[in-house]
Amino acid sequence: MMSSGTNSPSDGVESGGFVSAAWELLLPAAAAPARRRGRALQSALREAVRAGRLVPGTRLPSSRALAADLRVSRGLVTEAYEQLTAEGYLRSGRGAGTWVSGAVRAATPGARDLAPRAPGARADFRPGTPDLSLFPRSAWAATYRSVLGRLPHSALGYPDPRGLPELREALAALLTRRRGVVADPERLVVCSGVAQATTLLGFVLHGRGIRTVGVEDPGSPEHAALFAAAGIATTGLPLDNEGVAAEPLVRSGVRAVMTTPAHQFPTGIVYSAARRSRLLDWARATDGLVVEDDYDGDFRYDRAPVGALQGLDPEHVAYTGSVSKSLAPGLRLGWLLAPAKMTDEIVARKRTMDLGNPAVDQAVLADFISRGGYDRQLRRCQRTYRERRDTLAAALAEHFPGTEVSGIAAGLHIIARLPERYGPEPVFMARAAAAGVALRPLGDFGGVPSTDRTVSLVLGYAHLAPQDITQGVRLLAAAQRYEKRTGHR
Repeated sequence: MMSSGTNSPSDGVESGGFVSAAWELLLPAAAAPARRRGRALQSALREAVRAGRLVPGTRLPSSRALAADLRVSRGLVTEAYEQLTAEGYLRSGRGAGTWVSGAVRAATPGARDLAPRAPGARADFRPGTPDLSLFPRSAWAATYRSVLGRLPHSALGYPDPRGLPELREALAALLTRRRGVVADPERLVVCSGVAQATTLLGFVLHGRGIRTVGVEDPGSPEHAALFAAAGIATTGLPLDNEGVAAEPLVRSGVRAVMTTPAHQFPTGIVYSAARRSRLLDWARATDGLVVEDDYDGDFRYDRAPVGALQGLDPEHVAYTGSVSKSLAPGLRLGWLLAPAKMTDEIVARKRTMDLGNPAVDQAVLADFISRGGYDRQLRRCQRTYRERRDTLAAALAEHFPGTEVSGIAAGLHIIARLPERYGPEPVFMARAAAAGVALRPLGDFGGVPSTDRTVSLVLGYAHLAPQDITQGVRLLAAAQRYEKRTGHR
């Protein structure tokens, strides 16, 4: 449809820059009655940009070339360009041509951002997110270039659904050394995070006739949702100061239980040696399965972290972990080590689910681990998060005197129990929201509800700079003082 002349650089059109779908959209406008043609052309061009048919950075034809192709006056096209430039859809410069503006975001159906965020919050203490600015961009990019340069063509084919052999070997060595895991590379499955590992286990358990799994109460709501996706119900198992209470577990009749023994989420306790032993005795006696979510086991700040439960009985414990807290959750890279009798079923299910994780990403992580980059990243995160935990504890002590900070010195969150004078909790939460401070109360995660006067919070700190932590607590305290002073609720 375009003449050869209009495709030349001198006419302002780069090869393929004006896709045919967008070009054809302008033809009905050009054929409109003369008195409506200018407005129709503007509307069609505007819609092409909005819909993403003309993507940001696309260079448009010169007004002369477009007018010739559409068989309209050059003035009509010039006016349309000027109007859309004024509206921000296009940008232009003397002698530089006319381009689709980068400020416009296509309104494509289904392009909504469903990532968990707190838009408009002045301070966000919700737990679960690491500091994404700590991601080692330069080192990762260098590793990526190196790996991509030497990766054989055959490695870009469909991968082993368990994961690349070099990554499984690197992970096995890492987990054995750092977490005390019994890690056979042949039984290790690379997954899209702990979420997929849990779902895979859920499908396999369902296939074996299991319809209910025990989960910690309080605990992560995600565990119940993931098992539900595999058709498995969950039943809450109460905790005491040592871990999942033994008697309720026995009475429940379940044959599988999801746990976070190294740093229980959200309470922050570590399972005692006696309770870990009791849990494994239960698994052996019932031929049951303990699922271990080691979501932040590397982050202990006051001593060496306790080893993984799986190392004590790898035939009754399925171990899961990921790089979501150490590198970034957006990488979607994790691992699953299950009892030998379940491995084949897990691999078969992984194959039908997605045919395996992206090969290049796996190769990059393998190289990053093997060359020491991952250990350096962990040390960097440990130093940073320890400082931020201390900053949060100090800020709470200053602005909310008498607050009890509980849980071991580990992970990415703390439990803060405020004195009764700051309650009741619903009023406290309403004041926080009004001040733009995003919070999660402990009650959101199950367990015993707060009393009328108690305020118990699960506060994440890893993603906040020290000054932001201090400022956020100060905002929270100011909101409480203001409401108390004015009597507003």
